[in-house]
Amino acid sequence: MNVARAIAVLCLFGLPLAMAADGLAPGTSYYYADFEPGQKPWQPGQALNFEEVFKNYQHYEIVVDQDGREMTVKQFIRGDKVDSAKYLLLPDGALQKK
Repeated sequence: MNVARAIAVLCLFGLPLAMAADGLAPGTSYYYADFEPGQKPWQPGQALNFEEVFKNYQHYEIVVDQDGREMTVKQFIRGDKVDSAKYLLLPDGALQKK
């Protein structure tokens, strides 16, 4: 019985972090046409599939770290990386640049 309670508590603590990243799986690359870090709560834009990434002049790659508290955002123009930044995922759903 205590094991079940411990698992339930761990799931509850992990839930807000997963929600802050809007269900993005840790360690997986996601591609978007735009990135607006000032939104509160932050929501990713329209996701691009692999083919659409190469059709766009500019796109963003977002990867959430394994613990779900930080994400790396890379900006690409014509397939070349031009910028990379790390953001903390705050409990209220906002992003804070590191």
